[in-house]
Amino acid sequence: MWLLSRATAFVLLFLSLASALKFDIAALPKNSHKPRCIRNYVSKDTLVVVTVTASGQKGDGQTLNIHIKDTVGNEYGKSKDVVGETRMAFTSHADAAFDVCFENTLTEGRQVGLVRAIELDVDIGADARDWSAIQAAEKLKPVEIELRRIEEVVSEIVNQMEYLRRREQKLRDTNESTNERVKYFALAVMATLVGLGGWQVFYLRAYFRSKHLI
Repeated sequence: MWLLSRATAFVLLFLSLASALKFDIAALPKNSHKPRCIRNYVSKDTLVVVTVTASGQKGDGQTLNIHIKDTVGNEYGKSKDVVGETRMAFTSHADAAFDVCFENTLTEGRQVGLVRAIELDVDIGADARDWSAIQAAEKLKPVEIELRRIEEVVSEIVNQMEYLRRREQKLRDTNESTNERVKYFALAVMATLVGLGGWQVFYLRAYFRSKHLI
């Protein structure tokens, strides 16, 4: 219980201090570079809101495209020629990591050197919900809506820890199964070696007797 409380407090502190990721992405000729991807993990049936703010303007010689997909093949959205603020929301289909990929393509005839400044903010689960709209719709007090938000965050933490427990159990079962297979394989090798040694003794004894050496 103490460990769970410490873990919960740490995660809540981390979430409260989390901020948007900022980086620059250079415009390069088409098919001359790989997309830059930012990866996050999400549980199945979880709401995710991706907010991207890109500098520049349309027609400035570079085209920024965004593609969101997960590691098991699910596609969650594409957005082309992004400038300004863009929001993309989806609900995850599997327990898997998802990638937000950026590709900045240089317009033909333009010289290399153009750059877009990107600000990426990924809200997952309780953080992705519009709590202001929920408060207005259900006429909740600020304290009530905050407690409800914290309740959902804690519920997500508990679900995540349960998922980690199941994975740990699965890995443990795999380890025990592997150990059993290695043990039986070692016994089979030992039995084979003993059998081979016995056969060699029998063969050599028969050979020497046939040559009247013993």
